[in-house]
Amino acid sequence: MILYRLRCDHGHEFEEWFGNSAEYETRATAGTLTCPECGSSSVSKAIMAPSLGRTKAAEPPPACPSQGCGGCAFANQH
Repeated sequence: MILYRLRCDHGHEFEEWFGNSAEYETRATAGTLTCPECGSSSVSKAIMAPSLGRTKAAEPPPACPSQGCGGCAFANQH
């Protein structure tokens, strides 16, 4: 199953579940997708934010051990 956020040509946004991406394409081409608010069959995918898992924040790099930073491992990184 896949959840798509959809938008009609009047700007109404709604979500609908599909068995797979091919099902969305088939129904969109056939005009059987309709906006629940206005009934428009001119429907397309709306932009969705990806669902990302939260991870532990990366630790900052260690401070440069040299004030001059001419040739240490951190050269040109600050």
